[in-house]
Amino acid sequence: MNTRRKFIKSAGLASAALGLGLPQMACSSTKADPLFKISLAEWSLNKQLFAGKMDHLDFPILTKKVGISAVEYVNQFFMDKAKDKAYLKEMKTRAEGEGVRSVLIMCDSEGMMGAATAEERAQTVENHKKWVEAAKFLGCHSIRVNAYSSVPWSTSKEDFDKSSDLASDGLHSLCEFADDFDINVLIENHGGFSSNGKWLAEMIKKADHPRAGTLPDFGNFRIANVNGKAVSYDSYRGVDELMPRAKGVSLKPKVWDDNGNESPLDYTKMMKLVLAHDFHEYVGIEHGEEGREWESIEAIRIELEKTRTQLE
Repeated sequence: MNTRRKFIKSAGLASAALGLGLPQMACSSTKADPLFKISLAEWSLNKQLFAGKMDHLDFPILTKKVGISAVEYVNQFFMDKAKDKAYLKEMKTRAEGEGVRSVLIMCDSEGMMGAATAEERAQTVENHKKWVEAAKFLGCHSIRVNAYSSVPWSTSKEDFDKSSDLASDGLHSLCEFADDFDINVLIENHGGFSSNGKWLAEMIKKADHPRAGTLPDFGNFRIANVNGKAVSYDSYRGVDELMPRAKGVSLKPKVWDDNGNESPLDYTKMMKLVLAHDFHEYVGIEHGEEGREWESIEAIRIELEKTRTQLE
């Protein structure tokens, strides 16, 4: 139990004892803040959303019905609404009406953060600015962007370093803008160089800005496909490398090893690793089995809650 938790628990015990006029040691403990909180990533419902079977505006309402009180939006489902204040206000009203926290916006299709030229990187930064402003309006703490580079993935050190230099330059520029809005800019391991934990951790350091952070995704350590075989990075090691700058984590119920092998997530092992970095923020579920999306989401929530109880 960390110092903050000990203080909260001790304060709760003392207050209860004094209020009842009992010796402090005789009273039962009060529950501190949870070890970690649970959110839902909108991508979990991507098939329903793309098919028009679900309305983006209903996302917080439906999320609350499966016992989750925080959401992570995906810009693809309101791509033309970033500057539409009436639409954003409706999103905010629906979330707040359900007591649901808006955590972040996952941003795609806005250009390469690690594009080859300064002009292209500047355009990518410009494209993301509206999402920073939307995140601020909605009450989010971050946006998630991608660290894609014009340098094709390879195993050469030259490409490793060059792609990192380009992506960190673009990220730093966006963070400079986001700082004025009190918004963090997070990079998720999302294929290619970014799914190498060492590369991403080093790139974040190169960006050299307190707003630059990570969003480790347990299941996204698949780097590439070479001749039909997966090239991957060990998920547990990768998460450990990315946690020092993490502002959130994304849960998929699968992990990878260094040899292209996929296996089920060990919830206890992974969450012990996450908590070892004094992380007590949102664990975002990002998984939805087609045809039973909500059932599978709820099953993961229950498993996460069970793991949390065991670790408290």
